[in-house]
Amino acid sequence: MPELRKDPIVGRWVIISTERGKRPTSFKMNEKPAVAGGFCPLCPENEDKTPPEVYALRRDGSKPNTPGWTLRVVSNKFPALVIEGSLKKQAEGMYDKMNGIGAHEVIIETARHGSSLCQLNPKAFEDVLWTYRERIVDLQKDVRFRYVLIFKNHGVEAGASLAHSHSQLIALPIIPKLVMEEMEGSKNYYRYKDRCVFCDIVHQELDDKIRVVVENDDFLAITPFASRSPFEIWLLPKKHSSSFVNISPAEYSSLARIFKDVLSRLEAALEDPPYNFTLHTSPFNELINDYYHWHFEIIPTLSKIAGFEIGSGFYINPTPPEEAATFLKEIK
Repeated sequence: MPELRKDPIVGRWVIISTERGKRPTSFKMNEKPAVAGGFCPLCPENEDKTPPEVYALRRDGSKPNTPGWTLRVVSNKFPALVIEGSLKKQAEGMYDKMNGIGAHEVIIETARHGSSLCQLNPKAFEDVLWTYRERIVDLQKDVRFRYVLIFKNHGVEAGASLAHSHSQLIALPIIPKLVMEEMEGSKNYYRYKDRCVFCDIVHQELDDKIRVVVENDDFLAITPFASRSPFEIWLLPKKHSSSFVNISPAEYSSLARIFKDVLSRLEAALEDPPYNFTLHTSPFNELINDYYHWHFEIIPTLSKIAGFEIGSGFYINPTPPEEAATFLKEIK
C-alpha cells in the first residue's frame, strides 16, 4: 500500500509509492520509450495488456476492451496511488501520514501509435479535453478525493516511458501544495483589489501584446511575465472561469483549436521538444469562486533543474518571455 507522508516543515505531501517501485524500468538510466514498430501496450489489439478501460470513445459500437476505439482511458498498471481502501489518517510520533489512496489513470489520446497530440484533428483534440472533464466529474463523486491533477509528459526527457501519445490523471485526497499556494495568492490579491489576479493578467497581456503567442475569442496563450523556463506557455480563458469542468461544449471546441495551435508552434519552432503540461483548476470544495482562474501550464524541457534551483526554489530562465513570444508568433 502506498503512503502519503507530510513534510512537517513546509507542509508538502510526498507519495511513498510501493506500487511504482515494481516497475520493470525502475531506476534504469537512459530509458527509451517504445518506438514505432515495436511492441506497444497502448495500441489496438493489445487491450488485454492494459487494465480494463474505465472510459472509451467508440464510433463503431464495438465492445469494451476490444479494438474499435478512438480514445481509451485505463487505470495505470503501475499506479502512484491505489483506489481500494480507506485513508486511515494517523500520526507517527510528530509526523502525519495516511494511506496512499487515489486514482491513477492513463488517457490514450489516439489509436494511432505515431500521432502526437498536436497532430490530431481538432475534433479528436476536443475529445481529449472533453475526456479530461468527464473523468474529473466522475472522480469528484468519490468523497475521499479533493483534487484531480491532469498532466502530460511528452518525450523521454519529460518523463514519458511510452511513445504512444497519452496523458495521465491522478485523483488525490489532498490539494497539491502548488495549487494551494496559487489559490492563497489569488485570495490575497482578491482581498486587496476585489478582482481576480488571473483576469488582471489576461487584461494586462491583451493590452501589452508583447507576451501573447496566440488568441481566439475565448482563450489566450501567453509566455508568463515570470516564466520559469524557456518557452513556458500559459493557456487561460479570457473570461473568468474558476473550474475547468464548468465551461461550455463550444468553449471546449475553441480550447482545442488554440491548444493544438500552441503545441504545433512549439513542435515547429523547437523541433518537437519534450514538454510537460498540467491543468490547474479549483478543487472540488470550491468549484465556483471569484478569485481563482483555471489554466493550463505548458513547460518545454529545454533546461535542467540543478543545484541552485533545487536548493533555493529560484528558477534561472535564459530566454526572456517577450523573445519567446515573438519567436512563436512568427511560426505559421
